[in-house]
Amino acid sequence: MTLPGWRDWAFALKTYAAAMLALFLALWIDLPRPYWAVGTVYITSQVLSGATRAKAVYRVGGTVLGAAVSVVLVPNLVNEPILLSLAVALWVALCLYVSLLDRTPASYLPMLAGYTAALIGFPAVEDPGAIFDTAVARAEEISLGILCASLAATLILPQSAAPLIVGRLNLWLAEARAWIQGALAAARAPEASGTSQGRRLRLASDALGLDALGLALRNEATGAERAAEAFAPLRQHMLMVLPIVAAVADRVETLERAGALPARVRSFLSDLAVWLADEADDPERAAHLRGRIDGFEPTLGRNPDWTTLLLASLAARLRDVIDLRQDLRALRGHLAAGTPPRAPLAFAYTARVRSIRHRDHGLAAFSAFGVFVGLLVCCAIWIATGWPDGSAAPMMGAVACCLFAAQDDPAPQILSFTNSALVGALGAGLYLFAVLPLATSFEMLALALAPALILCGLMMTQPRTAPMGMGAALNGATLLALQNGYSGDFAPFANGVIASVVGMWVGAVVTRLIRSVGAGWSARRLVRINRQSLAAAADGRGSGHGLELAALMLDRIGLIAPRLATLPAETSASVGDLLADVRVGINLVEVRRVRRRLTGPPRTAVDRALALAARQLRGRTGRPDSALLAALDDGLAAVADAAPAPERRAALIGLAGLRRGLFPDAPAYRAAPPVRDDREMAA
Repeated sequence: MTLPGWRDWAFALKTYAAAMLALFLALWIDLPRPYWAVGTVYITSQVLSGATRAKAVYRVGGTVLGAAVSVVLVPNLVNEPILLSLAVALWVALCLYVSLLDRTPASYLPMLAGYTAALIGFPAVEDPGAIFDTAVARAEEISLGILCASLAATLILPQSAAPLIVGRLNLWLAEARAWIQGALAAARAPEASGTSQGRRLRLASDALGLDALGLALRNEATGAERAAEAFAPLRQHMLMVLPIVAAVADRVETLERAGALPARVRSFLSDLAVWLADEADDPERAAHLRGRIDGFEPTLGRNPDWTTLLLASLAARLRDVIDLRQDLRALRGHLAAGTPPRAPLAFAYTARVRSIRHRDHGLAAFSAFGVFVGLLVCCAIWIATGWPDGSAAPMMGAVACCLFAAQDDPAPQILSFTNSALVGALGAGLYLFAVLPLATSFEMLALALAPALILCGLMMTQPRTAPMGMGAALNGATLLALQNGYSGDFAPFANGVIASVVGMWVGAVVTRLIRSVGAGWSARRLVRINRQSLAAAADGRGSGHGLELAALMLDRIGLIAPRLATLPAETSASVGDLLADVRVGINLVEVRRVRRRLTGPPRTAVDRALALAARQLRGRTGRPDSALLAALDDGLAAVADAAPAPERRAALIGLAGLRRGLFPDAPAYRAAPPVRDDREMAA
C-alpha cells in the first residue's frame, strides 16, 4: 500500500471538514436525523473535485424524486405490507434498470431515486402519517451533505483531472506508438498474435478508462473545464487508432508476404515510423507525408489485381494514421493548456460519433430482477418476524445491491461492503457507549470524531481500500445516529446493526444465486452482441455510418478487454480477432452505403455478397463459407468492370477490406473476366 501523500491528507481533512460543517448545520437547523448529512458527505466525496461536482446535482435530483415516490406509496399501501414491499421493490428495480443503461454520472439520479424510496419508505411504516415531514427532512439532510461536499471539493485545494488525463494519455500514446511502429514493420519483426491481441485490447481498455476522468473534467470549476470539449473527440480518436492501425498492419503484412510491397512504400513506412516517434508537432512534414502517399497510391483502372486493391486500401489507411496522430497531439495540447479546440480536426469522421456508448438492456434487466428478488426476501424476513428496527434489512440490502449492480459478480463487493459495515458498527459502538457520553459540546464531538473520519478519508484515496473507507464512514455515521442530545440505547443499536448486516448478506446470497456471472460469460456475450451488430449492418439495419458502428463496437471491446485480462489465455484466444470484426463492420456499412449508386450487374453482385455475409455473421461458427468468398470475388469482378467513378473506388476498397477481414487466410483474389449483362450474352 502506498503511503498517503499531501494530496491524500488534504482530501481526508477537507472531507472531514465538510462532514462536520454538514453536521453542524443539520444540528443548528434542528433536522431530525443529522447523521444522514454526515454519511452523504462520504458517499459523495471523490478525490477529483469535478467528480464530486458531477455527482452532486444528480444525487440531489435522485433524492428528491425518491422522496416523492415514498410519499405516494407509503400512505396508500401501509396497511398492505406485501403490496408495499412489491411496490418499493419494483420501483428500486425499475430505477436500477434505467441507471445501468447509462455509464455517466447521470446514472446516479435514477439509482438514488430507487434506493432513497427504500431508505425513507420502509422506516416510515411505523408512522405513515408523518411520511411527508420525514421525506422532506431526509431530502434536506442528504442535500445538505451533498452541498457541503461540493463546496469543500470546489473551494479547498481542488484537484483537477486535466494533469491526470495528460499523464495517462502520454503513456497511452507511447504504447500506441510502439504498436504502430511494429505494425509498419510487420514483415521484418512479426509480433506474436497473442501478444498483439493483448496489447490492442489493453489500449482499448485504457482509452475507455479515461471516461471517468473526462466526465470529472467537464464538471470542474478550476478553469481546466474549458478543455473538456477536447475530451470527447480525444476518446474516439484513441479508439479509432486501433482498427485503422490493425488494417495497416494487415495490408503491409499481406503485401510483404506476397513480395509485392514496393520499395518506395517500404521507404515511406520507415520515414512514417520516425515521424511518429518525433514529439514535435510539424504540420508541414505531415503535409509532405500525405503528398508522398499521393505519389504511390494506385489508380484503380479496369479489373485491378489484388495487389493494386491492397495498395489503394493501404494508402487510404495511412492517411488516417497521419490525421489521427496530428489530432491526438493537438487535443493533448488543449488539455494541457486548459483551452477548448477551435480548429477543425483532420480526422473529421470522429466528430459524428463522439458520444456513442453500448447499452446492455438484457443485463440491466437481469440485474434489476436480482435486486427485486433480494428486496422481497428481506421484506419477507422483516414482516414474518415482526423484527423491531428490521426495516434496516431491506434498506441496506437495496443500497448494497444497487451500488455494485454493474459488476459481473456483485456478490464479493456486497460482502466487502458488509465487512465495512461491521467495521463501522464496531467503531460506532465504541463511540456511542464510551466516547460520546464524555462529549458535552459540538467542538468536543468534532474532535472525538476526527481520528476515525480522517482515517476513513485516507482509505478512500487508495483504490484497494476506498470501498472499506467509504462503507465504514457511511455505515458508522448511520449507526451512530448523531442527534441533538445523547441517547445511548443498546437494543435499537444492536437491532439496527444486525438488520443491516442481514439485509446485505441476503442481498449477496440472492445476487450470487440469480445475478452473478463470470468475466468469461460477460466477454462472450459482448462479442456475440458485436457479431449481431455486424449481421444487422450487412442486412442494412442499425447504424448508417461506418464510423458510428465502429464507435459502438470499439466501446464494447473496451468493456471486453479488462475481462479477458483476468481469464486464461485459451479463453481469450477463443473470442477471435476483435479488431478484425470492427474492420469488417466499417467496410460492411460503407459498401452498403455506396451500393445505392451502383447499377446493373455490380449492384446485383454486391447485394448477393452482403446477403451471404449477413447469413454467415448471424450464425458465425468460425468456419469459412466458400459461397461467401466466391460472392465477394464476384462482387469485386463486377464492380471492377464498371466505369470509373468515386463510388466504384469506394466499393472496391470496401469489398477488399471485407475479404481480408472475413477470410484472412484465403488465397489472393484473381481478377475475373469482365461481367456481361445477360441481354448482351443473349444477343
